[in-house]
Amino acid sequence: MTENTSQQDPKTQVETARKAFEEEFEDFVRLGDYAEVLKLPLVEALLKRKEFEEFCRRYTGKKGTIASLKKLIGQSGPDKRAILGSQVQQLEKWISDRTNQVHYSLSAYIQQSQLERDRIDVTLPGRRPRRGHIHPITRLRERVEDIFVSLGYAIEDDREIETDFYNFDALNIPANHPARASQDTFYTTEGFALRSQTSTVQIHAMQRRGAPLRMIAPGRVFRRDTPDPTHNPMFFQVEGLCVDRGITMAHLKGTVAEFLRRMFGAQTVTRFRPSYFPFTEPSAEFDFSCFKCGGRGCRICKQSGWIELGGSGMVHPNVLRIAGVDPEIYSGFAFGLGIDRMCALMYGLDDIRLLFENDVRFLEQFD
Repeated sequence: MTENTSQQDPKTQVETARKAFEEEFEDFVRLGDYAEVLKLPLVEALLKRKEFEEFCRRYTGKKGTIASLKKLIGQSGPDKRAILGSQVQQLEKWISDRTNQVHYSLSAYIQQSQLERDRIDVTLPGRRPRRGHIHPITRLRERVEDIFVSLGYAIEDDREIETDFYNFDALNIPANHPARASQDTFYTTEGFALRSQTSTVQIHAMQRRGAPLRMIAPGRVFRRDTPDPTHNPMFFQVEGLCVDRGITMAHLKGTVAEFLRRMFGAQTVTRFRPSYFPFTEPSAEFDFSCFKCGGRGCRICKQSGWIELGGSGMVHPNVLRIAGVDPEIYSGFAFGLGIDRMCALMYGLDDIRLLFENDVRFLEQFD
């Protein structure tokens, strides 16, 4: 109560408090009608209830107007104490009667609205979480793995950061070879390099398991290529290796031809062209007849009828020797191909960069 109010007669103070309450209560009178409360949005009803509770505390709270008037009862003389006590009690009851209906209307509406908003109909079917799907590169890699596993090959995986020995020396690439140039891969300050081919896995496997050996090594490799529709600094590759007694180019041709037939169909034709790789001798590039046009010529095969897929050859004796395999007893063949480009061909993509941009709109097409 203000200083001016405290100087008034107690009876006058009670009447002043009644009038002040009635004037402020005019803002909340309509909320006593449940029909009026139903017109309010839930958020607004919550705000109104908070305002109303603060208003009520100013009159009926521990430090409110009624509490101040009750203190005056004890300060009054014996002849006025009973009358003032009765007046304060009547005012408290009158305020309580006026506010209870508003409290009830607001609380009932808010409770009902919150229950309606949060209710769960257990008879409705559940909402299944939206599940992702395998990336097209992963899907193709698993298909390649399944084919070679059925041919008796093991799947090998190893580190992506290598020493110069495994990335170059062990693959018959001497220190002055052009493949050692800095633009061909990524180097660290400690002299390590991100592997530029998964052939490094073949060296680890031969050192660990010896010969005979049949394995493929799918994984990521890194080269300092300028990104364009057919190149990327990081891409996926799979390389295969077969080392045993008496292995020849005939075994290489038969294995690659069978893999391509299982991948693209029994009608697929394979051809080999002479090439050069430092870790194989002799070496060859292998192509296969276009799976789209059957070799007649189309946009995918650039009207040639053939699609270039990868490189292959007989493992160089130096590579076998470095890996701890005697080239006088064992021989072997190796081959490698890029999964990204094969994926782009199979799905008709014009740009392999789409496979790495993580655009959900693009990836949803392969569900």
